[in-house]
Amino acid sequence: MSETGNRLRKLLESPNFDPQNYVKQLSQQSDGDRDLQEHRQKIQNLADETAQNLKKNVYKNYRQFIETAKEISYLESEMYQLSHILTEQKSIMESITQALLSTDKDETSKEMQAAFPKETEEVKQRTLTSLLEKVEGGKNIMDTPGRHLVYNGDLVEFDVDNMSPIQKVHAFLMNDCLLIATWLPNRRGTVKYKYNALYDLESFAVVNVKDNPPMKDMFKILMFPDSRIFQAENSKIKKEWLEILDETKKNKVTKDRHKKEEEAPASPARAEVSTNPFDVDDDEPADAEESVDLSLEWIQELPEDLDVCIAQRDFEGAVDLLDKLNEYLKEQPVTPRVRELRLKVDERVRQLTEVLVFELSPDRSLRGGPKATRRAVSQLIRLGQSTKACELFLKNRAAAVQTAIRQLRIEGATLLYIHKLCNIFFTSLLETAKEFEMDFAGNTGCYSAFVVWSRSAMRMFVDAFSKQVFDSKESLSTAAECVKVAKEHCQQLTEIGLDLTFTLQSLLVKDIRAALLSYKDIIMEATKHRNSEEMWRRMNLMTPEALAKLKDEMRGCGMGSFEQYTGDDCWVNLSYTVVAFTKQMMSFLEEGLKLYFPELHMVLLESLREIILVAVQHVDYSLRCEQDAEKKAFIVQNAAFLHDTVLPVVERRFEEGVGKPAKQLQDLRKSTRPVRINPESTTSVV
Repeated sequence: MSETGNRLRKLLESPNFDPQNYVKQLSQQSDGDRDLQEHRQKIQNLADETAQNLKKNVYKNYRQFIETAKEISYLESEMYQLSHILTEQKSIMESITQALLSTDKDETSKEMQAAFPKETEEVKQRTLTSLLEKVEGGKNIMDTPGRHLVYNGDLVEFDVDNMSPIQKVHAFLMNDCLLIATWLPNRRGTVKYKYNALYDLESFAVVNVKDNPPMKDMFKILMFPDSRIFQAENSKIKKEWLEILDETKKNKVTKDRHKKEEEAPASPARAEVSTNPFDVDDDEPADAEESVDLSLEWIQELPEDLDVCIAQRDFEGAVDLLDKLNEYLKEQPVTPRVRELRLKVDERVRQLTEVLVFELSPDRSLRGGPKATRRAVSQLIRLGQSTKACELFLKNRAAAVQTAIRQLRIEGATLLYIHKLCNIFFTSLLETAKEFEMDFAGNTGCYSAFVVWSRSAMRMFVDAFSKQVFDSKESLSTAAECVKVAKEHCQQLTEIGLDLTFTLQSLLVKDIRAALLSYKDIIMEATKHRNSEEMWRRMNLMTPEALAKLKDEMRGCGMGSFEQYTGDDCWVNLSYTVVAFTKQMMSFLEEGLKLYFPELHMVLLESLREIILVAVQHVDYSLRCEQDAEKKAFIVQNAAFLHDTVLPVVERRFEEGVGKPAKQLQDLRKSTRPVRINPESTTSVV
């Protein structure tokens, strides 16, 4: 840059630069219009140079921009997970605090219940009976002895998929089950509700739903594999529901355990040999219980340590503790104290399993890719639930693939969209396969499930592919290029031993057959239309450039002997109809070979035969009807071009593309014979 340009740049870049003063001084110092034009040109050159430098910097740092965007995306995902973890931690801490504060209240309540047990039980049962009289279809619920009401209230049920309100319900929590009743729009007497569902307390898990205005004060009930979401009137009522549900479930587990322990001594001794490792043998020495040392500090604190690990999402630590306990008790006799410890541990195992299952549910964030599921999957496998881990992992990945395809923006250019679609789908499939092989390396029985899942995922891909390529009536050349791209991406899966080419072909064969037949009909109609206007005149291309272009096109079609049909100047000794037919048919053949599957062999062969017959029969008809000798000679020349040049090229190209000769095309050429000019008559072509 010149010294003047440098001064100008420094002036414009100075922090105290004032445009109005600068223009005023420039107007006073300039001698005329010419000086202003020169100064304007300098500023324009400086602007162009700045834009060029900016563009170079963008290209230079383009990769860094992409990597930064990816890092931001990963950071966003991690922040979302961290926020979710903190919310769960806060909820757990609040529940622990509330539990500590309510300890005294629980003790007082137990003393009152011990003092007046019969009256309290009867009051609760009467209350439940009076409430159930308002529920249509709920009369048989009180048939279970000992069932009484714990808590009840109005809730609003929301749709799990789109989070829209469905209906207003009334929930009745009893000591062993949960009743959901819907509001009746037209009340009949005292009946206000209608029976909807009854869930055993052990059949579902309660999960707090994070507030996301306007969706707040919600909690979810998980009945694997289904779930329902309810909204309380306010945060206080929601908290009461969560606390009372959790407390009632724990009370039921404790009550059932005590009931089993009371019934165990009364059960008759069994003569047969038991296969249950926790059954106590009648002949076991009385001092067997003393031989199992459960007074170790880590065993005494094991249930609480498991609770802490689950609350802190330390899944590996929890499973390590379980493995350590199993190893310690493996050679020990089963005593009542061991069974009691087992019952406590089994409850924690169930809670841990529920948390791991939720980690793998499609409701969680899907941005982390297959690696994000590795932690939960590995711990489920260590817990001996490899089948469930496999099922949940594949469901998670299916939801991720479906979401990625749904979020892909449909571009104007079909081929560009297919490139993006194939890149997203097959890359996800490849990553899923590698992660599956890593996670389930020691569980070969799960591989069949992965193969079945791969086929279902391929159907999902083909649905999106066909909707864009075939349903939108794209040209055959575009469809051929799109299928070629899909085949090439599918071949990448063979590097991990997964070959889905046959599955892809079998899913596409119906649409490709329809596309070939449709394009065949278009060519036949176009050929018939040109035949109806045929004048049997030589082509005049007017310019040498047009003639050279036609020669290149015919050479590209495989017509190497086309030169002998070109005359002086720009004339071609063939009719426009025959030349157009040749180009269109060869194009159809090339695109058909790109789409070729063994299942489409006869479809492509018969389509070619029908197209060729249209042209051959038209030449035969013209020969029989034409009276002018000169035109007859020209028709014979066109017939010879079709018989001696076009048909052999079609046969050879078909055999090269398919790998075996086409007998139908050979028979078609043999059924035609070269036409010779006879002064008195002209033979027919077919």
